[in-house]
Amino acid sequence: MSETTTVSTERTESVVQRLAKSAGNSNLAPIVVALVLVSVALSVMTPTFLTAGNLTNIITQSAVVGIAAIGATFVIITSGIDLSVGSNIALAGLVGAIVSQSTGSGLIGIVVVILVAMAVGAVNGSSVAWLGLAPFIVTLAVMGMARGLTLQISQGQSVYGLPESMNWLGASAIFDIKTSALVTVLLFIVAHLVLSRTTFGHQIYAVGGNAEAARLAGINVKRVVFIAYVIAGFTAGIAAIILLGRLDSATPNAATGTELQVIAAVVIGGTSLFGGKGSMIGTLVGVLLIGVINNGLTLLNVSSFWVQFVQGALIFLAVLLDSFNTRRKRRSGR
Repeated sequence: MSETTTVSTERTESVVQRLAKSAGNSNLAPIVVALVLVSVALSVMTPTFLTAGNLTNIITQSAVVGIAAIGATFVIITSGIDLSVGSNIALAGLVGAIVSQSTGSGLIGIVVVILVAMAVGAVNGSSVAWLGLAPFIVTLAVMGMARGLTLQISQGQSVYGLPESMNWLGASAIFDIKTSALVTVLLFIVAHLVLSRTTFGHQIYAVGGNAEAARLAGINVKRVVFIAYVIAGFTAGIAAIILLGRLDSATPNAATGTELQVIAAVVIGGTSLFGGKGSMIGTLVGVLLIGVINNGLTLLNVSSFWVQFVQGALIFLAVLLDSFNTRRKRRSGR
């Protein structure tokens, strides 16, 4: 009986690993080509685009969206969604800033930011995993509740005068390289290894590909989904700390609209909203493309309203292409 169980377990792990490998190896060529073409076009239209200072600025400005997109990638691969990320960043940052002021300790404030953000992620995850609620509705509700709570706590007022130790991650530099950029790269590397090299990463792909089949294969689907949302909360907390350091303050309207940029970066990077497909490398390229477009439109003095339009259009095109490819594969029997 034990030998049969062992063989079954090994086969299950083999199937899950193959699924994860094929899902993670999304075709990145189109998005990389798009990034190169957009960069070339902007370098022709504005001479300041390719300067070292501006390229550094793009990476620095993309840190908050990039880190939040890491957690969102885990969630979306499970076929979920997190619309509350921007409100989570604002709420966690505000509460952490208030605590750091009252205690005089930036370290305590940072810990509070992470705990609050992970608690919001846990609410999302438990609601989706164990209550069986739709991810879109749950995170939309939490988005409203978190933003409303932020406004109520702050009474619409910003919090200034944060301890220097709390601003370090978002404001400091190491060898003229912003610490936030280094942290972003480090987190992408860790997340990539988790998705591609660990059992949990393989389970993420399996749950997103077919939750029922994953359950029958012995995977605790609810636990995997819950952890994915908690990870999204954790990365939102790191993003909040970086934003606090960059602004040297906590504002109740911080990170408004960030969820649109995060979802755009993840989906444009090849992660399917239908679940089961995506990679951290793709998300990184998507983040860079969003950052380049935002920066380029700013350099060209294009209205900020058009920036949101372009982001929405990119999401629409990415979802349209993903839907087309999914239907094509189903018709071909693959």
